[in-house]
Amino acid sequence: MRILLLLVLLTLSSVFTPAAETNTFPPVKFPNTSGWGRNNQRTMRLLATSTAEKRNTVRILFYGQSITEQKWAKRVEDDLRRRFPQANLIVENRALGGFASQMLVKTAETDLYPFQPDLLIFHVYGSHDKYEDIIRHTRERTCAEILMQTDHVTKPADLTEETDPAKVPIQSGKWDAFMNHNWLPSLATKYGTELCDQRTIWKRYLADYSLEPKALLRDDVHLNAHGEYLMAQCVNAYLRRDEKFDPAPAEQWVRTLVVGKDIAWKDGKLTVEFEGARVDAVARMGNAAPAAAPAAVRIDGRKPSEFAELHGFTQAVTKPEGKWPVKWPVIAPIGSEKPLLVEDWTLDARKDAANEKLFTFTLTGSKTGPDGEGRSDRKFVSKSGRVVILPGDWNVAYAMALAGIKPVPEQFAVKWKVEPRFLDEFVSPGVQDGAIETLVTLAQGLPNTKHTLEITGSPATPIAALRIYQPPLGRP
Repeated sequence: MRILLLLVLLTLSSVFTPAAETNTFPPVKFPNTSGWGRNNQRTMRLLATSTAEKRNTVRILFYGQSITEQKWAKRVEDDLRRRFPQANLIVENRALGGFASQMLVKTAETDLYPFQPDLLIFHVYGSHDKYEDIIRHTRERTCAEILMQTDHVTKPADLTEETDPAKVPIQSGKWDAFMNHNWLPSLATKYGTELCDQRTIWKRYLADYSLEPKALLRDDVHLNAHGEYLMAQCVNAYLRRDEKFDPAPAEQWVRTLVVGKDIAWKDGKLTVEFEGARVDAVARMGNAAPAAAPAAVRIDGRKPSEFAELHGFTQAVTKPEGKWPVKWPVIAPIGSEKPLLVEDWTLDARKDAANEKLFTFTLTGSKTGPDGEGRSDRKFVSKSGRVVILPGDWNVAYAMALAGIKPVPEQFAVKWKVEPRFLDEFVSPGVQDGAIETLVTLAQGLPNTKHTLEITGSPATPIAALRIYQPPLGRP
């Protein structure tokens, strides 16, 4: 069963050319790939049209569990850099081994949506409804194209599973078949994502070379080098440019307004009415004195810092005294009832003497100061209202166990920050290479409605264009 598998996680077409490999693994015999990549084409266009004179910036995020942490993801990145050497690729892998969808839906608040990828490559086990929550929130809060991956094959029974979606509803009790042949395809259709059906490719590959599933695994689920090769090849095959799918839906979600062409300075102001949740300035090269003068940014007549939505928490992590850092967040998510300040927060926790799963704590903000005390089994609202922690948000023992820390220390500090997702003033970032597209976020996380942006400066202000992002689903 798919959820039970989480326990284990604890511990060719002519258009597509696979990456050159230094190993001797048998090649993948792809079927006709002509329909693959339909929902990735904005990303692929940006990559394919990058030149030495205009290097498009493309942000790619890998997200998931320990499977996504494996080396296949780096193989995919390396292949993209090989195929598109002129692109300015920004690639991160923020996967958290052992975190199923029930937990990843919480950490996505700090790890996924704020990253604002152009492309999300996603795989996770766990609850089907929480999986959908992640996809839906990505559509509500970002303009990312999404490549979802089905599960790879882990056991002989997978080879003969039912694949007719009508025969594997959730009530069937056939969890793996339900997820891979019913639920994930339905989500891909509902949200317009790309679905990398690596499960089918995996089965064909095993049959082509008379291999057992274990031949590609190092344990019951994780990939060995051969499996990493195959998974990378599967994903690479869906990252293909095909102009017949233009325009991609995502092209309508992101608009670039060029200064001097689509918009213009008038009376010392650059004014744009737009509808969306994020706006970036595309900086132009130049370091002349007039260009360095700060340009005031206002949205709907307000400083961006005055929007509560443009402040966000980072991960809440700990490094117990005498131990190593725990990369898994021990509290997630953290909420608030009052507007935030850009500051650092420290929660000093102590394990209860009678109940090792209970923690008492005090909270301090670097600007707010002492902000209350509480217990992990009760809802906590800080005195300022800037921090809200629910009992279900605590994940201390599990996060520390994943880091190899047992038992939980008697006391430990949890730290996080409030980061600004805005600029009240645009200042030249000092672009040295005019070929590289340099983006400066002016506001990220606005209500996905109509706004008026006003920048007070002059034609010397080094803004080449403004880029507007309107997520396809409105936030509730």
